[in-house]
Formats: sequence, structure tokens, C-alpha cells
Amino acid sequence: MRLRLWLCIAITIGLAPTSFAQEAVPPEMAYIPPTALEQIPDDGKLRVIVFGAHPDDCEIRSGGCGALWATQGHHVKFVSVTNGDIGHWQMAGGPLAQRRYAEVQAAAGVLGVTTDVLDIHDGELEPTLENRRTITRLIRRWQADVVIAHRPNDYHPDHRYTGVLVQDSAYMVAVPFFCPDTPPVRGNPVFLYSEDSFERPNPFRADIVVAIDDVIDQKVDALVLMESQFIEGGALGYLNPYDNSEEGRAKRREQAREGFKRRAGRSADRFRDKLIELYGEEKGKQVKYAEAYEVCEYGRRPSKDEIRQLFPFYPQAETKK
Repeated sequence: MRLRLWLCIAITIGLAPTSFAQEAVPPEMAYIPPTALEQIPDDGKLRVIVFGAHPDDCEIRSGGCGALWATQGHHVKFVSVTNGDIGHWQMAGGPLAQRRYAEVQAAAGVLGVTTDVLDIHDGELEPTLENRRTITRLIRRWQADVVIAHRPNDYHPDHRYTGVLVQDSAYMVAVPFFCPDTPPVRGNPVFLYSEDSFERPNPFRADIVVAIDDVIDQKVDALVLMESQFIEGGALGYLNPYDNSEEGRAKRREQAREGFKRRAGRSADRFRDKLIELYGEEKGKQVKYAEAYEVCEYGRRPSKDEIRQLFPFYPQAETKK
């Protein structure tokens, strides 16, 4: 009798051996139907999920790679972790959130990806347990092979906490009894940080650099659709007048296009040696535009061959010149 009572208590508070804990799980939790997962065909293609703090961060940092993956038939999801509802110098709240949602959906159509926007206020993201569960479930539902996010050291608190939340999910995505309502990933994904220029406490390290010359126009076409950000101005709280005539807006679009191309060009120049290593000397020196990523040590640590499988845009090693 005492043993039975002890086992009941142990199961309740989670101290029982694994076999007893498994018996305590309701039968309906033993199998999760496929409807709990995103409806992606089991076609052997890669599944990539990119997290950005605001509706534009994924597109800025991974729009080129997203388009390259999508062109090859791989499945790419962008997730804006906040709704961007204070990201404008003049308007805010629900109308801005709806506008920014429409903008990222339009950009997704250009890039060939799918996009989600979470219902969290811009500027108010916190690294809570509930938000960790949300991120974990999203990665699981996508059954991701690759997960990309900000680094945890960044100028914006939403960027930092997006990085923290994804980083905190890097182990939990494979733990069945954390968020048992969603099936765990079948193998721990490769977690990556997108490029930034912050030095403290540690600078960005480019483990992966991808040439995006073939899709640079597609990327900037998507970005200039985000007119609330890049045509009318961003979130800083001072008067930011602009020429609202069609001619003035067209000028701002062209300025935005050239600015994003320069940004991608700086990435190529910054990591030229890595481009040469990955593409070979001839091609590596010719790359004009690039996106770069650092491998997060909390996820799966890919070999050089695995990186080429996950980023199937590189030439095979034996064909390098």
C-alpha cells in the first residue's frame, strides 16, 4: 500500500522513473495525428524556418536564401515574432499591424515562401516560458531541418529576445514531454544566427556565406513592398516627412533598392575569404551579393558536407576551381 501511494505521488510530481511517467501520460497524448503538423508534403525537400523580431527582419536577413531554397522546391517559412505595431513614425496600433501583415504577405509571394506574424506587440517581446513554448511548437510543426534567428546580442530588445527564445528552444524541440501536444522534431535541426555587426560580448562569425546574385533583384523587389518601413520611414519618434507624390515615392523605392544592394554587397566583401573557400577562387571572387550565418552550438553541429546539403547552392567540392 505504501509503495502504491509513493508511486502515485511520484508520478504526480514528476519524480517517477521514465516507465511510470510514460504510463501517466493520457492515452490521447501517445500519438499526435498528422494534423498537428504543418501540411507539408513528405517529399524529401528541406524545411527551413526563419525567425525575425519584426515584419521585415526575416526578409532583410534571409530573403535571398529563402528565394534560393524556394526556387529549388524546398519549404521555407518566415515568422515575425512581433506584429510591428509601433514600427512607424506617424501611425501605430491595429491599423499599422494589419498593414505590416499585408506587406510581409506580399513579400512572401515574391520570394516564394510562407509567412506567419505572431500576435505580440512590437517592443514588448519577453523571453517567457509561454513564448518559448510558442517558438518550440512552430519549429516542431514545421519539422524544421534549419532554424535561423537573430543572435542574442543586438541593439533591439525584440531582436535579442527572439534570439534568446529560439536559442532556448534549440534543445527543447527534441524533448517529447515539453509541449507534448506537438510532436518533437525527428532530429535536432541546425540552428543558425543571421549576420550582424555587433562586437560585444562576441562578434559575429561567418560559418556559412551564400551568394545571392541570382536572386538579389527578387529580394529587393520583396523589400520595397514594405512601404511603411522603407518608403515612409521607420519607428524613430520624430517627424520624418517625405515626398508623398508618386514621383517622390518612386525615388524612395529606388533609394531603398540601392541601399539593400549595397548592404548585401558589404556582406560579400566582408566575408570574401569564406566565399572563396565555399565556391572556389574564381566564383568566390566574382560574387557581388551575399547573406551570412553563424552556426549556433546549441543545435546540431553540421559537417562541411552537411552544410552543402542544407545549402544546396554551393558547387560540389570536387568541381571547385
